[in-house]
Amino acid sequence: MSMALIETVNITQKYGKQDIIKNISLKVDQGEVLALIGPTGAGKTTLLRLLDLLETPASGRIYFDGMEVTAGKHLRLQARRRMSFVLQKPVVFNMSVSDNIACGLKWRKEKEATVSQRVNSALELVGMTGYANRNARTLSGGETQLVAIARALAIAPEVLFLDEPTANLDPVSTARIEEVLAHIIGEQKTTVVMATHDMSQGQRLAGRIGVIINGELLQTGSPNDIFSTPQNTRVAELVGIGNILGGVIASRDNELVGIDVGGSIIQAISEHGIGAEVHALIRPEDVTLALHKDASSARNTFEGSITRIFPVGALVRVELACGFPLLTVVTRRSARDLNLAVGNRVYATFKATAVHVLKRWN
Repeated sequence: MSMALIETVNITQKYGKQDIIKNISLKVDQGEVLALIGPTGAGKTTLLRLLDLLETPASGRIYFDGMEVTAGKHLRLQARRRMSFVLQKPVVFNMSVSDNIACGLKWRKEKEATVSQRVNSALELVGMTGYANRNARTLSGGETQLVAIARALAIAPEVLFLDEPTANLDPVSTARIEEVLAHIIGEQKTTVVMATHDMSQGQRLAGRIGVIINGELLQTGSPNDIFSTPQNTRVAELVGIGNILGGVIASRDNELVGIDVGGSIIQAISEHGIGAEVHALIRPEDVTLALHKDASSARNTFEGSITRIFPVGALVRVELACGFPLLTVVTRRSARDLNLAVGNRVYATFKATAVHVLKRWN
């Protein structure tokens, strides 16, 4: 079994009386891309700073490449030389782009030839070869972030930490930075740990996701695990499951079960036995609406009345009362075609396979 490159054992961090990080144990393997997702203020940046050894935890231990680096200043310094950190709001110095990228190498007293070779390849990696002689202070936000990433990569770190790499950027710059990061991840095999509150960014770039809410690491797993099988209600709400319905398994026929949700029966696939208290999780986008009862193969069709309609971007979220509250998402065009309005009656349909059944949590 490969040894984790970074491992934390029950680390906590306090600022004054406040617990910012609570008992987090986490392993990051060599070459892995881990995204830490969670709401703003959840403790993601603090955890990154602990992993990057910029801060010492209030309690717990941190290992880097098998060595415990929590205590010794010398060991911490050695480990930090093998890491790079890109801040959410990167600082660039009032000099050329290539001099900015060379900073870390010059502090390390690398030879001039090595410096220029490393700077050129870092510029190439982020697609900014033409900018070498521009003053870094004249760059746009997206370009500044790319320079910061190039500067971090120039020292050839074993671990790259990114704190909200696209938080303050427009969609075009965001897409460009994600493309660069995806390329680096594919080409360089660098271990990457990034914090983001953009769920879909975590899904696109990372092989594994850790969910942090209120200083606790609530779940880690593949993007698919996190987004389709959240382990508790807080994670389910964060990843936008939308429909979290409490019920009891009332019947079973092979793997098909009937879940009694306040008197309505929802058909689903589950291994839980009759009488089990469960949550049925249904993504709003897996529910289709129609004006007439359809003879489709979908197992679940409920008649309901619309209680709320609110547009979100190109989509419209529609809330129904159909014996239980149900949230659905349709395109604006569908909303027009179906003539959706509060009080109207519609049929909501979803497949048994679209219902994710979890043992009821607190």
